[in-house]
Amino acid sequence: MDLAVESYELTKYFPREDVYGLTSQVKRAAASVPASIAEGYGRDGAGSYVQHLKIAQGSLKELETHILLSSRIGLTSQDRVSKAMAISEEVGKMLRSLIRSLQDERNGRTSE
Repeated sequence: MDLAVESYELTKYFPREDVYGLTSQVKRAAASVPASIAEGYGRDGAGSYVQHLKIAQGSLKELETHILLSSRIGLTSQDRVSKAMAISEEVGKMLRSLIRSLQDERNGRTSE
């Protein structure tokens, strides 16, 4: 959720005429990450949860691409990009760790 909030904050500084372009794409991808996690958590079974976590990973990579593009075309500052990318990296690590843990659990492995 923090990443989604930061992404929305980042787009506040995008030009008004871009509201249906990159601004919309950033917001959609940013909201999709926690929404996919929540949807997967609400499903029955670890398999479905893992599937939704992987969808969240895809949305996260899409968001990172949009953020980097916004910097390269001059819509946002490097400071804002660095902050958003740092949060994104942390979210990515958490997603990978949770997926690995659930897959190990499903396969009967324990982490010792």
